[in-house]
Amino acid sequence: MKLTKCPENPILTANPAAVWESLCVLNPAVVYDNARGEFAMLYRAAGNDVGHCIRLGLATSKDGIHFTRASDKPALSPDPNGADSGCIEDPRLVEMGGWYYMTYASRAYAPGQYWRSDWEPYNPTLEYGPAIVNQNLSATHLAISKDLREWKKLGRISDSRVDDRDVILFPEKAGDKFARLSRPMTWYGKGYPCRHASIWIAYSDDLMEWGKPEFLMQGREWWEDLKIGGGCPPIKTDRGWFHLYHGVAEKDGGYRVGAVLLDLENPSKILARTKDFLMEPEFDFEKNGYYNGCVFPTGNVVKDGALYVYYGAADKCVCLATADFGRLTAYLADECRVK
Repeated sequence: MKLTKCPENPILTANPAAVWESLCVLNPAVVYDNARGEFAMLYRAAGNDVGHCIRLGLATSKDGIHFTRASDKPALSPDPNGADSGCIEDPRLVEMGGWYYMTYASRAYAPGQYWRSDWEPYNPTLEYGPAIVNQNLSATHLAISKDLREWKKLGRISDSRVDDRDVILFPEKAGDKFARLSRPMTWYGKGYPCRHASIWIAYSDDLMEWGKPEFLMQGREWWEDLKIGGGCPPIKTDRGWFHLYHGVAEKDGGYRVGAVLLDLENPSKILARTKDFLMEPEFDFEKNGYYNGCVFPTGNVVKDGALYVYYGAADKCVCLATADFGRLTAYLADECRVK
């Protein structure tokens, strides 16, 4: 089974009229705003500055395909004097109890134009600075909002020593705990239960302080044998938590998309998992960009029985794929059971 790509892709591209998003837009978080009757998208954006400072923009749509920017200014920007001063990127968004909770990856310094052949990781000379700052590794932060327009940053919720990204909240408690997925980039190899960077799960009473992550799953097929990471926020179904994730293949570095079904009360338990990928790079705008050969899912919405999957293509633009959600979850639960 495969996701169906929207014939109008890409559905959002860079805006040359705005310096802060003139180079690329990608990796969006998307929710359906019932109060406004519209899809709301927070997308990663950057201009052509050498530091490659990354911000978030906001766009809305009535049909989930044709999006209009809400403003000519960013919806959320790095704090020049804060811990997220380098970038705000790859948001994931859930709604709980009338609040929107957004996780986002950040760095102390802007990452630079990482796709260039002469790129080097930013490493400022700080005479008395701690080594961890000089490494400029990713950490994940949490922000909250009532309306997706005014945001309160709550601070860091992951360990910056392990370059933890793809931190994704479940949209409600599992059992009596909040749950999240993450992908600590340095937790693999000797002393770890996985050969490559993998997906881990953790639990919390309050969303800010988290217990020690537990290993959840690693790549097992050829298309995910280099590393895997979480994609979109999990969706609750009567068959389990449905989650789309990304896998990276060692043979071509390509990003592809798989799905997993997790137990509702104990999401540390995997019920089903696709053997084959559901989506891969096919078109020029997915194969050629600032990361060639990449489809990176970060937002999903279920509306009127259809699953809308929003993904970044080649680190350059935003695209959409869809599926009959009932048919897809039935396929996963009935034909991809973990034995």
